[in-house]
Amino acid sequence: MHNTKDVLNKSSGRLIVVAGPSGVGKTSLLKKIIAASPQLQLSISHTTRAPRAGEKDGQHYFFVSDQQFLALVKDGVFLEHALVFSHHYGTSKHFVQSCLASGYDLVLEIDWQGAQQVRRLQKCFSVFILPPSIAALKTRLHNRNRDQPAVIAQRLAAAIAEIKHCPEFEQWIVNDDYQQASKELAHVLRHCLRDEDIMQRARHSLLSMAQEDRQLASLL
Repeated sequence: MHNTKDVLNKSSGRLIVVAGPSGVGKTSLLKKIIAASPQLQLSISHTTRAPRAGEKDGQHYFFVSDQQFLALVKDGVFLEHALVFSHHYGTSKHFVQSCLASGYDLVLEIDWQGAQQVRRLQKCFSVFILPPSIAALKTRLHNRNRDQPAVIAQRLAAAIAEIKHCPEFEQWIVNDDYQQASKELAHVLRHCLRDEDIMQRARHSLLSMAQEDRQLASLL
């Protein structure tokens, strides 16, 4: 845990941050683990993006307009907030406080920008999910059939920029095999402790990506 000041009230639950580039599989991994872990809850963020098929307000996100979001920022409602792919995302202090005070361990699925803000204000344990390679991430983004090629290129460029921030996280996990990554993430979330064997597997993945893109070589 980081030795930072808690801005929220005293609580018995633990705050966990999980980040990683778009398409790496964060949501799928967390959905499975949280469904099998009564102690864990997933935070619900505010966002200005439009709901996707099947998404419900108050269950997947709190959907708000740009004007509403900026008003919430002005009022100091958010523990963290960031602009990601032209849409605003933010985590409510009150939502986090309520969950932690109830004794739940709360998972924030946010990006590196939000993670930096949370660390400055609140004790947390942070995990970064890595793809096995840039090529594999590109394939996953294409297979989602969600974005146009130009958007996929934008997401890949953003992924490389985001991976550069993985040293800021206490634990890395590579999602090269869904079952293995799920097992590793469940273990880490249960104990909130760095696991060196899991880190070593992730470093091999980072080495592969550094060979694909020189921007990542400085992380090794």
